[in-house]
Amino acid sequence: MISPNPLLGTAFHSIGAAFAALCYTPQKRVKGWSWQSYWLVQASFCWFLLPILVAMLTIPELGAVLREAPRDSMLITFVLGAVYGIGGTAFGISIRYIGFSLTYAIAIGLSTLFGTLIPPFLAGTLGATLSKPGASWVVAGMVIGMVGIAFTGAAGRMKERDLSAATNLGGFSLVKGLLLSLLAGILSAIYGVALAKGQPIADVAVKHGADVYQGNVIYIFSNTGAFISTSIYCLWLHFKHRTLGEIVELPVGTEQAALPVNWAMAVLTGCLWYGQFFFYNLGHVRMGNFQFTSWAIHMIMLILFSIVVGVILREWRGSRITTKAAVGVAFTVLVGAVLIMTYGNHLAELPPTH
Repeated sequence: MISPNPLLGTAFHSIGAAFAALCYTPQKRVKGWSWQSYWLVQASFCWFLLPILVAMLTIPELGAVLREAPRDSMLITFVLGAVYGIGGTAFGISIRYIGFSLTYAIAIGLSTLFGTLIPPFLAGTLGATLSKPGASWVVAGMVIGMVGIAFTGAAGRMKERDLSAATNLGGFSLVKGLLLSLLAGILSAIYGVALAKGQPIADVAVKHGADVYQGNVIYIFSNTGAFISTSIYCLWLHFKHRTLGEIVELPVGTEQAALPVNWAMAVLTGCLWYGQFFFYNLGHVRMGNFQFTSWAIHMIMLILFSIVVGVILREWRGSRITTKAAVGVAFTVLVGAVLIMTYGNHLAELPPTH
């Protein structure tokens, strides 16, 4: 039996969120590879190899767990993971058009809302859950978090205007980026549903002694589904542009010494992205009565750290003072949202008073 500890759970979510915010930064060191080469290699580690390896290391009697787990849970988790993979791919492409900050604000904002509320709604437990002590704090934190996300999006839009006017950057495409980030946000929310649908698999793992690592068995199915849908798109791009060979040999005119660096950066991306899932599970199992808030807390903190990453990468360099002030306000509001939601989770675990 895992003792609820929302504060520790939030701490684990913060680690996972930091990993997620950092996972795209290695892409800036990749040279001579098309996007599909980089994406296929990182996806192979994040969504295929690492979920299987970590499950083998952390789930006792994994073979027996897989034999006993409900087949329908495995299938629906796999299918929903495949849908999430489409959203994750759209997310990565969107960053190329509108940068880290605006993509995270829009995509993660939608994912936060839908990914948090849909699982308990589908399970028919949302009303009962929100009637528990501390629920009003959780709801308030979610509302404030959405306000903070809106501020982040507004600041990102202001930054896009500033940079376009100041540098005439041809890489920016607001329309393409917005459409892709909207698609990414809606489809990425499905991942929260996939994890909820995969809980019966984790319950079987608990019976075999998995304890806090129980969620790692779900990733075998949810992440593999994401890998399949992502691979299909990447391989199609390779076929269309005849670029598959660059994974093992860079094009003529490109320094071949960059190849091992490309592989290292892609593998690092996959490890960072999987690190998000690993720590998400460690946080989720400790959230107690309000486990459904894991997704919101994790996503809001992801945006927090993405702002920090954007600052470190100088994405805001050249922006006006008002733009920088806007993102500062967004950061402050998001921090408040996480604290309020964590407090609500804490209240839910206090013993009743008579």
